[in-house]
Amino acid sequence: MARSNEYNLGPNTFPRGWFVVAESSELDHGPVAVRFFAQDFALYRGESGKPVMLDAYCKHMGTHLAASKSSQIVATNQQIEGDSIRCPYHGWRYGMDGQVNDIPYHDGPCPKSAKIQSYEVRDVMGCVLMWFDPDGGEPEYEPPYLSEWSDPKWIRWELDHLGEIAIHGQEIIDNMVDAQHLGPTHGAPCEFFENEFRNHLLIQRQGGFHATYKCMLTTSTWYTGPGILLSKQNFNESITFQFIANTPIEDGVTKVWHAALVNSSSTEHNEQSIAMAKQVQQGCLEAFAADFDIWRNKKPATKLFQLPNDGSFKVGRTWYKQFFDIKENTTGYQSEVNGFYYIKNLKKPPSEAFIELEQALEWF
Repeated sequence: MARSNEYNLGPNTFPRGWFVVAESSELDHGPVAVRFFAQDFALYRGESGKPVMLDAYCKHMGTHLAASKSSQIVATNQQIEGDSIRCPYHGWRYGMDGQVNDIPYHDGPCPKSAKIQSYEVRDVMGCVLMWFDPDGGEPEYEPPYLSEWSDPKWIRWELDHLGEIAIHGQEIIDNMVDAQHLGPTHGAPCEFFENEFRNHLLIQRQGGFHATYKCMLTTSTWYTGPGILLSKQNFNESITFQFIANTPIEDGVTKVWHAALVNSSSTEHNEQSIAMAKQVQQGCLEAFAADFDIWRNKKPATKLFQLPNDGSFKVGRTWYKQFFDIKENTTGYQSEVNGFYYIKNLKKPPSEAFIELEQALEWF
């Protein structure tokens, strides 16, 4: 396991951006205790339906707001009031802004100094996304969204929870520029390959014959910031979206989710079409599992040892560094790397191969 300083990412230990912190359905049964970025948080859904994320510990006596399950107010479903949450120890109530707004046994004003940190969270495509900024800044861009999510012909995913892996996010991001692993690892060697860096987006366009499926695979894949990947994949004229999310838990330890969005060609989803979608997602997961298996069994690549035809690793790592620096320095990294990058022994992607792949993507 390697840490951020070993990759020379700093000055911050954790990156700034949108990150998955839960599947939306996890909040259906009350508050959830979660840990990311070496911090503990309380995550819950208010009565308005909005997700709320606060620092975990009550300022009164240090009680975790979401970890207790046996406390009377928790066991009797009295913990959530409106969009506020009560501490399970003494009942202090915190609003979604982190301010104490009621103390059951206290008649005077609630102490302003008891406020805890609140965080920007969104419900997006079945996920609860958190904006994390170690410097406390507001969101700098919108989280990714697929218009297909709202199309009734598409079968919405349920996330594969892949758990924790002792690998830094840097090495997960490296996959986006790594053209030469696609053959040995996935059985789909590239015929053409391209990276584009566009501010907070890292885009990969590639295609080649897939040995397992016996057809041409063409993909447009992009990271929106450092933590959320979407990939629009064309298998022999069949389109599927793959989703991968990686969120730091500790420095050098990452939690990972996976899913796939599948077109059923009908607004009426029956058992057969749902089973088909799950089968497609399982196939996508098996492909991703090959990367996951390698990550579990490799040494950290903190120093680059690359051949010219490996891919634009140095550019990718420079792009990634913008999220570990203060906001004011972001444009410097972007101006250094923005543009298109190719590999000498691979063709440039034919533009016509990506017209259909990219015309529906709102980020373009």
